[in-house]
Amino acid sequence: MLRTISDTLGEDGLVARSAAAAAKATEATEPAAQAPEAPTGPLGELASPQAGSLGDAAILAIPLGATEQHGPHLPLSTDTDIAERLCRRLAAERPGVLVAPALPYGASDEHAGFPGTLSIGQEALELVVLQLARSAAATAPRVLLVNGHGGNAEPLHRAVARLRAEGLDVRAHSPRWDGDAHAGHVETSLQLALDPDRVRMEHATAGNGRPLAELMPLLRAGGVRAVDATGVLGDPTTAAAEDGHALWRTLESALAAAVEAWWPARPATAAPAGEPA
Repeated sequence: MLRTISDTLGEDGLVARSAAAAAKATEATEPAAQAPEAPTGPLGELASPQAGSLGDAAILAIPLGATEQHGPHLPLSTDTDIAERLCRRLAAERPGVLVAPALPYGASDEHAGFPGTLSIGQEALELVVLQLARSAAATAPRVLLVNGHGGNAEPLHRAVARLRAEGLDVRAHSPRWDGDAHAGHVETSLQLALDPDRVRMEHATAGNGRPLAELMPLLRAGGVRAVDATGVLGDPTTAAAEDGHALWRTLESALAAAVEAWWPARPATAAPAGEPA
């Protein structure tokens, strides 16, 4: 008389073997778990453990701006808006880039006398940048300072030189463009492309349009108010969103190229022996 499987293994043994077979089949059909990708985007939205998993190729981008007058028609945050937009676009296009919350105060003493301008001066800005970058080194191996305000350039240059002398991998980038200097056609076009609802074109008026090189001695001596009572250096009345979109593409490409030259996203693969590199 043939014995059944349950006679040979017992009821418990049959159940155990069936469960093991089912588990093995599941393992064969389910894909292997993959390691989570390094986070990108806004740093402030992460929890601390996520910020600690960036990896060796990560870049922390810190937007540096200002809170200062931009004529009667543009928001006080214009320089900060420019730096933030560039950092966000870089993070969207390149893996491994995290964007820190922006520093919205800079060296804006030249805009003193205009309501809404909040300046911490060159010395304070230099110290803030030094401490920020030193602290950021515990989170990311590389720090990129993206500057949207021309008045920040000198203290930023000094801070970066000192940080690099300390052995930190820090770079600074300031967007450059041709055209008027402040709150004129260029910056108004950028804001019209970025957020037209924040531009008060009905209040736009042409200011002092002389070249910046000619105005610089006056600006250093008496600030913007000594040059133009409106705070505008250029002509915002000619601004257009189409011009802003075109300039954004140029500025974004320039930043991406500068970062790629510093730290290539995809390092070139060495050519096999006997083949040209």
